[in-house]
Amino acid sequence: MRYLFDANVFIEAKNRYYAFDICPGFWDWMDSVCTSAADVGSIRSVRDELIAGNDELAEWAKNRQDAPWFLKVDDEDTQRAFATIAANVTADVYSAPAQSKFLAGADPWLIAKAKVVGATVVTHELPEPMAKKRVPIPNVCGKFGVPFINTFDTLRQFATTFGWRPTS
Repeated sequence: MRYLFDANVFIEAKNRYYAFDICPGFWDWMDSVCTSAADVGSIRSVRDELIAGNDELAEWAKNRQDAPWFLKVDDEDTQRAFATIAANVTADVYSAPAQSKFLAGADPWLIAKAKVVGATVVTHELPEPMAKKRVPIPNVCGKFGVPFINTFDTLRQFATTFGWRPTS
């Protein structure tokens, strides 16, 4: 895997830039690049967060819930990486509620898996060096040498474009 997507990539796409009814090409692109042979995917914890919703995105994720590009995180290397990330986050300046929220979600698992497979995390989050009330993905990625990138730069790396086509 070269890219692992954070849940916010899917959520932001659905809610804003690439809504299913406005830009179906984005979702076609996701289906074309997220395959078992591709360098693009996510983890099952992200999938579970998406499925927990009650909207088009949840339905989209449910229809792909057994896709091999939603990677497991139960391997020994990912478990070890997660433990190291958890120890680092709990020893850092973040508030106890921020630590708990971060460690209870998919984010530390996503970073751990990316570290293990040598992937770049795709997220809309930005580094926040002074953050204490939340644990930003880029802050943790930086500490562990895991690269991160946003959706738009990922699309550019794939030379992806979405064309307009009339509906009638």
